[in-house]
Amino acid sequence: MTPFKRLLSYSHGESTQIKRAISYSFLNKLFDLAPPILIGMAVDIVVKGEDSLLGSWGIESTMNQLWVVAFLTLLIWGAESLFEYLLQLDWRNLAQEIQHRLRMDAYRHVQDLEVAYFEDKSTGSLISVLNDDVNQLERFLDVGANDIIQVTTTVIIVGGVFFYLSPLVAAFAFLPVPIILWGSFLFQKKIEPRYADMREEVSLLGAILSNNLTGAATVKSYGAEDYELERLSKQSKSYIKANEHAIKLSSSFSPLIRMAVLLGFLATLLLGGKLVQDKVLAVGSYSVLIFMTQRLLWPLTRLGATFDLYQRAMASCHRIFNLIDTPINIKPGTLSKKTNEVKGHINFKDVSFSYDTGPLVLKNVSVEVKPGETIGLVGPTGSGKSTFIKLLLRFYEAQKGDISLDGDGIDQYDFQSLRGAFSYVGQDNYLFHGSAHENIKFGSFDATKEEVIEASKKAEAHNFIENSLENSYETVVGERGQKLSGGQRQRMAIARAIVKNAPIYLFDEATSAVDNETEAAIQRSLLKITSEKTTIIVAHRLSTIVHADRIYVLDQGEVVEVGNHSELIAKKGLYHGLWNVQTGSSELS
Repeated sequence: MTPFKRLLSYSHGESTQIKRAISYSFLNKLFDLAPPILIGMAVDIVVKGEDSLLGSWGIESTMNQLWVVAFLTLLIWGAESLFEYLLQLDWRNLAQEIQHRLRMDAYRHVQDLEVAYFEDKSTGSLISVLNDDVNQLERFLDVGANDIIQVTTTVIIVGGVFFYLSPLVAAFAFLPVPIILWGSFLFQKKIEPRYADMREEVSLLGAILSNNLTGAATVKSYGAEDYELERLSKQSKSYIKANEHAIKLSSSFSPLIRMAVLLGFLATLLLGGKLVQDKVLAVGSYSVLIFMTQRLLWPLTRLGATFDLYQRAMASCHRIFNLIDTPINIKPGTLSKKTNEVKGHINFKDVSFSYDTGPLVLKNVSVEVKPGETIGLVGPTGSGKSTFIKLLLRFYEAQKGDISLDGDGIDQYDFQSLRGAFSYVGQDNYLFHGSAHENIKFGSFDATKEEVIEASKKAEAHNFIENSLENSYETVVGERGQKLSGGQRQRMAIARAIVKNAPIYLFDEATSAVDNETEAAIQRSLLKITSEKTTIIVAHRLSTIVHADRIYVLDQGEVVEVGNHSELIAKKGLYHGLWNVQTGSSELS
């Protein structure tokens, strides 16, 4: 299916509005073509007087005939203006609806893509497709369909009038039409790749802008403003160059079409004039032909602009549909469970995983977490601890082994049921540009203010929200929570997890980037909220998991030690060494 046909499929369900819009376009053009006939009638009245067409209908006075023409002109212009308003209303609203459906379809598909996809794509390029490319369709959808309908209407009606008044003049006047149509299709083929290049360049430009604005603090801290300005300037110039390449061809089309239009107009002017001189054609009819030639051929010059809009739209459509057609590598199962039905029994059995074609990050890992247990995952950087959590959430798919929840493979669950079973707190928790209250209840949108406050108290976030934030829970925290400290963001993220109240808690190095005071507060929070929940804690700071029922020590993707804190200290293995490094003592305190 071509991009255009696929785009049209998004108008399904709007057949009544489409038919209405087409009729308005037809009627608007019908009344728009009437004035030349009225001019011809006026000329006929002035030249022939009582012998004019209206005179033959019994209106003898020349002024009375002109009054009739004036009245008809008033009606026709009024009708044309009315239908102009109505067609604009329907076509534009239809364009907005198609845009909305296409944007939502694309965004819905993006949401279903696995995490690995987003790691390979820049946010700016995705925003460019979902926003800029979808918006690019608006101008074509607003005017393109109407232009095509009106040009077709013009050719049919004017052609009928021409062949009625003078078939010979009509034949010469229509000579440029095939040339114009051929030129339009040739133009379409040549301009298409140029607009594709242009949309790609603007996507790269958007990616740089998005990265620089999001990472503004990093750019400033490294004094890289001039470097980034230069990088942006180079990409902006590349976009300009791609635009210039398209503009050269685009700008040449309309002048060439106008020259073809001129040939048709000259044919009508000269041949029609000769027929008037030879008394074969009436002066009024000649006037109609002259004006009708302009009405016939002039709209054809807009074909260039219409095809230009069309190719811009198709370049955008190609990028949008490429995004929609991106294959989904991790698909949900069909098993649906309510959160209160999940017991929290997790089992990793001989699980191996690598990112793309890289080395194995996890090697035959087996871990069991029984309902209500708290387990810790520790080990050196790069040992696979965070990957364990990502596999459990099905952000990635293990290449080998089985992962089950309550005895069912996690690939059997639908995503809503699987991920709904976990309250997750990561290393870098995203806070949205909104209030503290909105961020804490994110994902639990029906939560009450009281539940939000209670969760904040358990997370030891309530005091700083009440006492340090200007408007308490209604304070806007800024994009990514930039108005908050790292510890404040982390405690707010824990409050969010508590509000969700899932049967299983996942903490991925929740204290890795906070001070000692905040760490102590978070540890107190963890003790409060994990006593009756199945909990997995990925820990860099071992003090976070000293009370865990069982600790798995990972090294280079393998489980090398298992036991509780006391048992692992007694083994004097890797865990004992890590503990010594962090505490400065080899003794268990």
